[in-house]
Amino acid sequence: MVSRVALVTGGSRGIGRAIAGTLAGDGHRIAVNYAANAAAADEVVAEITAAGGE
Repeated sequence: MVSRVALVTGGSRGIGRAIAGTLAGDGHRIAVNYAANAAAADEVVAEITAAGGE
């Protein structure tokens, strides 16, 4: 099985956050990158994990 991994820059807000959620829903493993807001990035990761994503 091939695992698809996506690095989403700016993944803690806006378009990057939406892209991270969409890709996770499509079965990609997600790495969320952020510039300054670790709490927002942690929230995105928690949402993805709660929905069954990685």
